[in-house]
Amino acid sequence: MTFDFSDYGALLHLVQASVLAGAVLGIVGGLIGVFVMQRDMAFAVHGISELSFAGAAAALLLGVNVVAGSVVGSLIAAAIIGMLGSRARDRNSIIGVLMPFGLGLGILFLALYPGRSGNKFGLLTGQIISVDFEQLGLLLGLSIAVLAVLLVIWRPLTFDSLDPEVAAARGVPSRALSLVFMLLLGLTVAVSVQVIGALLVLALLVTPAASALRVSSSPVLVPVLSMAFGFVSAVGGILLALPTALPISPFITSISFAIYLVCRLIGWRRKVKS
Repeated sequence: MTFDFSDYGALLHLVQASVLAGAVLGIVGGLIGVFVMQRDMAFAVHGISELSFAGAAAALLLGVNVVAGSVVGSLIAAAIIGMLGSRARDRNSIIGVLMPFGLGLGILFLALYPGRSGNKFGLLTGQIISVDFEQLGLLLGLSIAVLAVLLVIWRPLTFDSLDPEVAAARGVPSRALSLVFMLLLGLTVAVSVQVIGALLVLALLVTPAASALRVSSSPVLVPVLSMAFGFVSAVGGILLALPTALPISPFITSISFAIYLVCRLIGWRRKVKS
């Protein structure tokens, strides 16, 4: 692997939409990832991403907006999991059924697609120039919608995530909250697939929050750290991948994993000292 920084400025200008999308995705993914960890739903992220991939692949085959196809696939998966998987065992069973189905459909659609192989590969692993300014507007709109709804339901969702039995006894509408959260997660996954690909969305929707929880238990600091880690991973990965001919996902996942290892080491040292 070689790095060529001779035309870095021109390349950066070319992918500025991807950089902005990565920055927003890192923040949104880091924030919603806190609830993913609290509700033990990392497996659900992967399940939704498979149907999101199938929706994006179908849109690619039909020649329509790929982001819209990804959103439709994600929302279908999120709605199914949210309505049928109220208990962890049921939820994991449903996800285990959806994952191979979505991946199989996506592979079928890509096999039928007659266009460039790079477009196919990008849906799985991400592409540095996969986001143009037209798509950026849609991605920003979806991200802002997710953030707005998440802020509105923040307190009851936190209560329900940390102590669902007591929350239900206090009248918190747990089932409705769960469905709304799953739909928000579906939208976030759909956005993530456009930048990092369907196979590696966990790097931005799970790892930053897992890292933050290793160094803090503060209800304020954990979301802030998670968003910061997601931002650094996404933007840093894109900037590092820019002078290479490689997909961005290995760079994003490597930065995210390195942050996790450092946070785990910090948490271990604190534990030893105490």
